[in-house]
Amino acid sequence: MYEAVPLHIVGLHSLSRDWAASSAIEDGAWKLHLHGQDSGEYDADVESSQNITVPVCISARNGVFNVPTLQGNADATTFAQNLTSIRGNFTKEVLLDYATVSGTYNISVKFCKPDVQNGTNPTVQVLTHGLGFDKTYWDLPFNNFNYSYIDVAVDQYGFSTLSIDRLGEGNSSKADPLSVLQAPAEMSVLYELTSMLRNGSLPHVPHAFKKIVHVGHSFGSALSYLLAVMHPTASDGLILTGFSQNGSYLGSTVASWDSKLARLNQPLRFGNISYAAVSGALSLLGASSSNTSQIASSLAKYNITFGELQQLFQTTDLGDLVAGAKPTDLPHQANLPSGYLTWTDAGSNQFAFFLPQYFDPSILQFAESTKFPFTLGELLTIGSGPPMAPEFRGPVQIVTGRQDSIYCGGDCLATGDPALASIPAKSKMAFPAAKAFEAYIQPNTAHGINLHYNSTAVYNVIQRFLNSQGLAPS
Repeated sequence: MYEAVPLHIVGLHSLSRDWAASSAIEDGAWKLHLHGQDSGEYDADVESSQNITVPVCISARNGVFNVPTLQGNADATTFAQNLTSIRGNFTKEVLLDYATVSGTYNISVKFCKPDVQNGTNPTVQVLTHGLGFDKTYWDLPFNNFNYSYIDVAVDQYGFSTLSIDRLGEGNSSKADPLSVLQAPAEMSVLYELTSMLRNGSLPHVPHAFKKIVHVGHSFGSALSYLLAVMHPTASDGLILTGFSQNGSYLGSTVASWDSKLARLNQPLRFGNISYAAVSGALSLLGASSSNTSQIASSLAKYNITFGELQQLFQTTDLGDLVAGAKPTDLPHQANLPSGYLTWTDAGSNQFAFFLPQYFDPSILQFAESTKFPFTLGELLTIGSGPPMAPEFRGPVQIVTGRQDSIYCGGDCLATGDPALASIPAKSKMAFPAAKAFEAYIQPNTAHGINLHYNSTAVYNVIQRFLNSQGLAPS
């Protein structure tokens, strides 16, 4: 059983939303997934998808950490200072013991398959998002779904997909952010869902898959890697995006986030503050929180220009304060405990995930207003996996943006070693028994691969790699 091994974090990980979409669909009901234009015209390629709530029984050996309950944002800053200090291993400092965590949790998943499926041996890709996202990272509801990974994998290549809300995120059950929501427990969820796909027991999906591929992003890649370490026959192939085994830059990432309690950063979505309370606070400006033009008129009295006002809302945590004001901005009043954290604002988001000039500025605002939190337990166990997966025999592809700041310090090709093509390429040593290994570096892309202009290009790289390794649907 994998346990949370103390490892000094020299530094960290992922975005999205599916609350409105999945809550509007009856659990287990199939729908035709059409991504089209406002004119009513739709793509010729469509897939069938269904949102499912899956009860999952887990058992994991988690760490018992001596971390006091965070009372406010100052405590979140103190935690980050301790976590990133070079004085020693903070995870080891606060680790008291290990304890087996078990229980049954509801995990929200979305299963998609081609509307017309050829052959009798389909391949399913299990998609696991990283920190700061939910499962819609893989099917981003932005700009007519033009950034959708699922559309490419399903419609163009015929794969099935199972995208999951990790335990504690999206529509999945919430849990204690320190004692439960750690890497071992979340990997246990991934293993149980994989087993259901393998033996045909996943609710509403009556098929036993012989070919299962795990595709992760960032922390989701770390969980997929742990799965290959602890259960090497569970997966037939690994795609690890936004990933390397170089943790040298994780500390700078945590520092750049300037983490806040999620319930205080976006109180309408993650706290228990009502819309009326936020609206009342903004009424001091003589404005409604849902009427930015009225706010603009009010602030104009104080010689603030429209451009300055736009910057105020888009690049500071004032924009986070009003996130959730619209009925579609779900969740509403999730009342998360203080161990759920998030980065401060759009600037922190950009620093970690975006490469300037290579993303639509509107997608950064969308990403910030629909972000999801991360937990104390995840931060304490994010880099605690074994260094090798010696028994995994499937093919492995690591896909990382060249300008990834979290795992490459901003340049994945800056290895300092002429014999080493890229920082992610060094992970080949971690998979000595793998059928094949490839480290693909996507140009003009930072950590949030799916949020850049050229995202669909890398989606095709992934599907072609799987096809070349005999993992195409057949």
